[in-house]
Amino acid sequence: MSDEEQPQIYLILPPTIEVATFPDLLGRVLDAEAVACLRLDLSSRDEYRIARAADACREVAHARDVAIVINDHVALAERLGLDGVHLSDAGRSVRGARKTLGADAIVGSFCGASRHDGMSAGEAGADYVSFGPMAGALGDGTLAEAELFAWWSEIIEVPVVAEGGITLEVASKLKTITDFIALGDEIWEHDDPSARLSAFVADLG
Repeated sequence: MSDEEQPQIYLILPPTIEVATFPDLLGRVLDAEAVACLRLDLSSRDEYRIARAADACREVAHARDVAIVINDHVALAERLGLDGVHLSDAGRSVRGARKTLGADAIVGSFCGASRHDGMSAGEAGADYVSFGPMAGALGDGTLAEAELFAWWSEIIEVPVVAEGGITLEVASKLKTITDFIALGDEIWEHDDPSARLSAFVADLG
């Protein structure tokens, strides 16, 4: 991306969603700032609960022309009318997901902090790759450094997402070298998620 471009916002939805109340909150957040994509990644593995949450969030998202993908559940993405899938296996299932979902679906791939995995995912047909976490002790503790994003944005054309441990300071450092900033708990754990999202957007401007 060029220095003049501002990263787009990619929202990771909370791991637990109350379908009676969350859609209203989600609508307010999406009305507050432009969001490129939502990711559904529920802690529940109950298909009925996932389907109810997906239906509710899809309705809110599509009413605002926002894409919504689901974490890893390729079959559910197709069945529930979602826009695609976010894969967490460093690109290993990108080709299979693309074959199942078709050329128009979004297929993204989380690749940790590995250039090799990111390039493999891109070559397999991923629409974007994501690297992270940027801070914290998630996974094995390996962090994705700013240098990875700088290299990727200079060399590789596949869009890149930064996710995990995004603070205002981290976002500011990445704003000229990543295409998307992924926010999840960074806003949902705030008393006013809309205001917190707006703070990130203002800092990225």
